[in-house]
Amino acid sequence: MNLSAPDHIANYIAGSIQAPINGRYIENINPATGEVYSATPDSDIKDVEEAIGAARSAFPMWSTTPVEERFKILNRIAQLIDDNLDSLALAETNDNGKPLWLSKRVDIPRASSNFRFFATGIMHFSTESHNMEDKAINYTLRQPIGVAGCISPWNLPLYLFTWKIAPALAAGNCVVAKPSEVTPMTAYLLSLICIEAGLPDGVLNIVHGTGPGCGSAIVAHPEIKAISFTGSTRAGREIAAVAAPMFKKLSLELGGKNPNIIFADCDWDKMMRTTLQSSFSNQGQICLCGSRILVEESIYEKFKHEFAARVKKLTIGDPLDDNSRQGAVVSRMHFDKVLSCIDLAKEEGGIILAGGNSVIIDGRCANGLFIEPTVIEGLGPHCRTNMEEIFGPVVTLQSFKNEDEALQLANTSDYGLSATIWTQDVSRANRIAAQVKSGIIWINCWLLRDLRTPFGGFKNSGIGREGGWDALRFFTEPKNICIEL
Repeated sequence: MNLSAPDHIANYIAGSIQAPINGRYIENINPATGEVYSATPDSDIKDVEEAIGAARSAFPMWSTTPVEERFKILNRIAQLIDDNLDSLALAETNDNGKPLWLSKRVDIPRASSNFRFFATGIMHFSTESHNMEDKAINYTLRQPIGVAGCISPWNLPLYLFTWKIAPALAAGNCVVAKPSEVTPMTAYLLSLICIEAGLPDGVLNIVHGTGPGCGSAIVAHPEIKAISFTGSTRAGREIAAVAAPMFKKLSLELGGKNPNIIFADCDWDKMMRTTLQSSFSNQGQICLCGSRILVEESIYEKFKHEFAARVKKLTIGDPLDDNSRQGAVVSRMHFDKVLSCIDLAKEEGGIILAGGNSVIIDGRCANGLFIEPTVIEGLGPHCRTNMEEIFGPVVTLQSFKNEDEALQLANTSDYGLSATIWTQDVSRANRIAAQVKSGIIWINCWLLRDLRTPFGGFKNSGIGREGGWDALRFFTEPKNICIEL
C-alpha cells in the first residue's frame, strides 16, 4: 500500500474514512518549518456518538472472535506498520518535530511491537482456578468490558496510541480512540492500515479533535466503560472527576519529574552518554526523561563541567538531517511554555550552564520552534523549576552528600513515574531502588523496556498500570464461577 499525508485528515468510523459531521477543521502545523501542511477534523459529540454506536454494534462479533483470529489481524497490522516504516516515520517527524532517525529507530518500530506483543500475548493470557478441596472448585473468566476510550498524547504519537489500542483490541474490546490534535497524522495513516489489514468495521474508531470538543465527550459518554489516558496531571484530574462517579475503569499515565541519581562509583563514560540521552531525547518531551540530575558532592564539579560541555556540542537542526541530535519542540504553545519556564528558573536564582535560548535554523527551518538543550544549577529542591514538569529540553543539577540526602531529594517531587540510579555497588542500588517513590527504576541504564513489565507511576504520576498482563487485565472484567463438587 502507498501511505502519504493528505491535505485533509479524516475520521475512521465504522470501517470508513469520513469527514467530521460539522465540517470544521484545525490547522496542522509542521513545528520544524512553521508551515500549515494539512487540516485535522475538529470533531464533536456527534462524531463521538457515531463512533460509539459503531463500536457497540461491532462488539458482540469481535468479543467472541477466537483469539487466534484476533492474533492474525493484529499481527497483520504490525507487519503493515513495518512495511510502511519510512512513510510513517516521515509523517511522525513532520507532525512532531523530532529527528527522522529517531522516528525510524524508536517510534514506528515500537508501534508495530505493541501490536505484535499483545497479539501474541492474548494467545497466552490465562486465568486462575482455586480448588476448595472436596467442596468446590472456583475458576475465573476474564471477559472484555465493551467499548473502551483511548486518549493519547503528542510526544510519542503512534508509539503511545498503539500502546493503548493494541491490548484493548486483543482482549476483545471495541475502541473509540482520540489522538492528540497536535500530532494526528500517523493515527490517520493507522486507520488506512487497519482497513488494509481487514480489521472488521467498527472494532476500532479513530475520532480527531480537541480535548474539550472531542475527548471530553468520550470520557463522559455512559457507553464508554473504561478510559485509558496519557497526558498532563491537570487533564488527568479533570478526567477522573467525570469518570470516577460513573464507575468507569481508569488508567491514567500522567506527568513526571524524574530524578537521575549519580553516585561517585558509577561507570563514568556510560553514565555520561546515557544521561545526555535521558535528559534530551525527543527534545526532553518524554515523560520518562530525567529532568532532575542529582550528583554526589565529590564528583559534582567534574560532572557539571563535562556535562555542560557535551550539551553545548549537541547539534540542533533540521529533523530531516541525520546529523541533527535535537529537533523542534512540538508547537508554538509548548515553545512559549518551555521558554517561560527557563525565565522562571532565572528569576528563582538558577544559573544557566548551557543553553537557555531559542534557536533560528537556516534554510527551510527558519521559522521552526527550536530551543537549546538547557542545563541549570543553583536551585533548591522545592522551587517551582524543580517541582513542576517542564516537559522540554531543560534539566537541573543538584548535589547530595550521602544516600539519605539523595533519597530526600529524589522523593521531594509530587511526581513518581521513574528514576535512574548510577552506582557499581549492587547493595546500594537495591537499597535506593526500594526507597525511591517511583513506579519504574532503572539501574545503570535508561529506557530499557520489557513490554511484559508493569508501566506506571506513584503520586501525581497517575493511577493504574499499563503493559503486559496488567494491560490485558485492565481491559477485561474478572468473573468468578464456583462449582460445588
